[in-house]
Amino acid sequence: MTSEIVIRDVEQKMTETFGEQVKVLSSNTLGGGCINHASKLDTNVGTYFLKWNANCPADMFQREAEGLIELEKAASGALKIPKVICYREVGEHPGFLVMDYFAPGSTGDADEKLGRGLAMIHRYKNDTFGFERNNYCGDTPQSNQQEEDWITFFREQRLNYILSLIRQQRSLSVEERKVYEKLSRRLSELIPAGEHPSLIHGDLWSGNYMLTSDGPALIDPAAYYANREMEFGIVTMFGGFSSRFFAAYNEVYPLDKDWQNRNKLYQLYHILNHYYLFGGGYGAQALRVAKAYL
Repeated sequence: MTSEIVIRDVEQKMTETFGEQVKVLSSNTLGGGCINHASKLDTNVGTYFLKWNANCPADMFQREAEGLIELEKAASGALKIPKVICYREVGEHPGFLVMDYFAPGSTGDADEKLGRGLAMIHRYKNDTFGFERNNYCGDTPQSNQQEEDWITFFREQRLNYILSLIRQQRSLSVEERKVYEKLSRRLSELIPAGEHPSLIHGDLWSGNYMLTSDGPALIDPAAYYANREMEFGIVTMFGGFSSRFFAAYNEVYPLDKDWQNRNKLYQLYHILNHYYLFGGGYGAQALRVAKAYL
């Protein structure tokens, strides 16, 4: 059951957005989220998706909204991206984000549409790597300080940044630190230069896209501009993407023939993030990946 306070605040914010009185007629709790509460809202102006939380970073929903807006521009209709209606930061009351509601469904060529659509998003370029503001990968802070060079960005804003969070939350032995320091020095030998900054979803595993009767949709982004191979670190980490998806992607925007040689390197950021969040065996897994590139 969505909090009455949240419903009241959503009605007020939507009324400001639409310029007419908005009333929530019904609210139905939805499952599937591991961080936020989620509900389907039926209102007098349409049906919408609401996510809300009282115990998350104050700006989490604003940062997510910015990522969705950027992805919607880049997708140009090739994929469904929820349109942001309104949001509010966490404060005295819970924060929330209201966006389009997509009914689950499927189409026979969903994998192909997802591959082609993602390639279209990756064709959306920028002058620098990073994003205008820091955001979150799940609920992990993500530094997006802009850099002109991808290797610098990946080293400082991804690997070194998540390692700094791990040192605060957990621990890294002297040996582990030496391994990651050596890997950082080797990045210019491992990653080719010259890739232009592409917009990426940033956290694209199978739980962050959904199938609708109008085609696949992307949700829950951690968006920024990156070497597009970075996207495939998380895409390949848990599976859920078929050979048809990859074939369709490569029809639109072919990957380098040796991209898979660097795939585990880009997985490393997400493995480290899982170690930061959950601990356990992810630390040893990350160390094995790092050593494989030394």
